Amino acid sequence: MKRGKKYVEAAKNIDRQTLYEAADAVSLVKKSAVAKFDETIEAHIRTGCDGRHAEQQIRGAVVLPHGTGKTVKVLVFAKGAKADEAEAAGADFVGGEELIPKIQNDNWFDFDVVVATPDMMGVVGRLGRVLGPKGLMPNPKAGTVTMDVTKAVNDIKAGKIEYRLDKTNIIHVPIGKASFTEEQLSDNFQAIMDAIVKAKPSSLKGQYLKSVVLTATMGPGVKVSTAKYVG
Repeated sequence: MKRGKKYVEAAKNIDRQTLYEAADAVSLVKKSAVAKFDETIEAHIRTGCDGRHAEQQIRGAVVLPHGTGKTVKVLVFAKGAKADEAEAAGADFVGGEELIPKIQNDNWFDFDVVVATPDMMGVVGRLGRVLGPKGLMPNPKAGTVTMDVTKAVNDIKAGKIEYRLDKTNIIHVPIGKASFTEEQLSDNFQAIMDAIVKAKPSSLKGQYLKSVVLTATMGPGVKVSTAKYVG
């Protein structure tokens, strides 16, 4: 695969074999983000889990101290007083059964996160086939199936992100934007790593964190030492 000049230049500053301390990795990744737009900085965490086993499925959520740098649109499935509460909390869209055909038939996905009260999951469940593959299905582990819709909306708007294993047992999460300071990116990365270390399945035998790589949207990967997280 042919790389652009900017990518090649950025890659010259990074030693592919070195496992960098988190702060150094953040600094290198930030410097490698030279695109004309505000690149997203992401962490890619390869685990020793086997997602085929239910007890090794990692899924959860964490509020990033400095947010994601992205404006997130929230859809809340609720009715009555809870619908009013969701609107007051700043949800972008609030509704119930009437939204089903809009999503199913009109292909409406003008939202980034879906929250639902438990009593609405019967309705939301009918959207499983369309929401599931997009990673939008509400889930109690992620705090998106809850009666406390105010907290759910506030947390999401403040920078709460979900993390989960993909099919290759890797977790992909944003830690902010290239325009963030190194301190902000480091704080966000630390919050994510703390959450993922805590989420280690008790049934897992062998190495949990296989590798951690930080990248900017258009930049090369920087390997992060996992020594301080293994303990």
